[in-house]
Amino acid sequence: MSLHWRILGSNVVVIVLTVLIGVGVVYYGTESSLGVFVDRIGGEEASRLARSLSRAYTAAGGWDTVDGSLSEAGYSYSEAPHEEGSGEGGGEGSERFHQDSVRVVVASVDGRVVKDNLSQLAVGADVPDLDGYRETVFDLATNSPVGHVYVDVNGNFLSTESHGFLSTLLYIIAIGGALTIGVAILLAAWLSRRITSPVTALTDATQAIAQGDTTRLPVTSADELERMSAAFNRMSATLETQRALRRRLINDVSHELNTPLSVIQLEATGLRDGIQTPEDASNHIIQEVERLRGLVTDLNWLAETDHGELQLTFESCSLYALLAAETQRWQPQAQARQVALSLEADADLPEMPLDRMRMGQALGNVLNNAIRCTEANGRILVRAKSEGEGAVAVTVTDDGIGVEAEDLPHVFERFYRTNQSRRNGIGGTGLGLAITRAVVEAHGGTVAITSDGPGQGAAVTFRLPLVG
Repeated sequence: MSLHWRILGSNVVVIVLTVLIGVGVVYYGTESSLGVFVDRIGGEEASRLARSLSRAYTAAGGWDTVDGSLSEAGYSYSEAPHEEGSGEGGGEGSERFHQDSVRVVVASVDGRVVKDNLSQLAVGADVPDLDGYRETVFDLATNSPVGHVYVDVNGNFLSTESHGFLSTLLYIIAIGGALTIGVAILLAAWLSRRITSPVTALTDATQAIAQGDTTRLPVTSADELERMSAAFNRMSATLETQRALRRRLINDVSHELNTPLSVIQLEATGLRDGIQTPEDASNHIIQEVERLRGLVTDLNWLAETDHGELQLTFESCSLYALLAAETQRWQPQAQARQVALSLEADADLPEMPLDRMRMGQALGNVLNNAIRCTEANGRILVRAKSEGEGAVAVTVTDDGIGVEAEDLPHVFERFYRTNQSRRNGIGGTGLGLAITRAVVEAHGGTVAITSDGPGQGAAVTFRLPLVG
């Protein structure tokens, strides 16, 4: 069963149960309230009838006028008890209660039946235990009790009206509940469709991406579904970027592998044919093997950072000594390109916890890029200074080919190579700066690059905390 039908079905079940519970609560609550109301009215009616009988008894000096009192109150029935309009009197009671056969029993103070309006008890018989509303009848002349009146002995008081009212109420509630359920089901269907439509679109888009296509989801709301669509679009854009970078990687790695392999093949062929001396051929072959080894090293470092396996061994070391050693190590390459490489830092820079080998590699990647991107007679400056008490900033500045503005946000992405480096024929796989960022961030620091544009050089800055 699809998600749409599961959501719709669960909503329908909840709606139906809610409406049924609501109908039950309203119906039985009304029935209970109506019972309380009937009890109150019945009690008031018994008190009214007792007062009427007391006045009649006092005026007649006995029970001779009891029939007239009951008739005036509407409790005397000359025909079938359920026949509408059967009361002998046309008083208020007959208009109010003509639909109900209300049994009234009048008893003397010694427990003898004086009157049973439905003739179920003989006059003069002992009064049994009776239900209904019981009130005392007094002789107003002496203010002494002379008997009792029992109203609604059979419990029929307002039964027709109450049952009719409850039946009508139940009918109205049922119609309203059915309409509510219908409207709620339509709303639930719309909501379930609105919820599942983005999920369906996400499934289709995911299948399209799996087949190598790129797609985007429409963002039409400002809720969790919108955030899901936006997150998917970001993922899709990232995958598209990674595919482009992967294609670049294949091209770049192919080029980086092909060049040294071609040189090695030429040198080996020249050595075989006797047109190259063993010394020159071995030197060239060693250089190309080192180039291949560097490529493999970069790929291994990338694999470590990619899987969170970059292991650091921290030790307290002098940052100045590290910078001086790396500057000295890259002097031959700089001199070969006729580039001036210098260090400008205080010898009393504080010691800090570093993985010396990893940080040396990170700094070496930056220096290598700077040397390759700087033309003859250019200059590279390594500068370090403390930034307050919490960090040290290391900046490598060159006056080389620079970086275009659109390339600046991407230079630390893996496999990314700038348009400037491609146009100037500068080799590389685009992994050096990505590895550098991973190492610096593993030390708790940050790395950034600035450039004023093509031909204006670039500056790469590490900011490292003094406490790891």
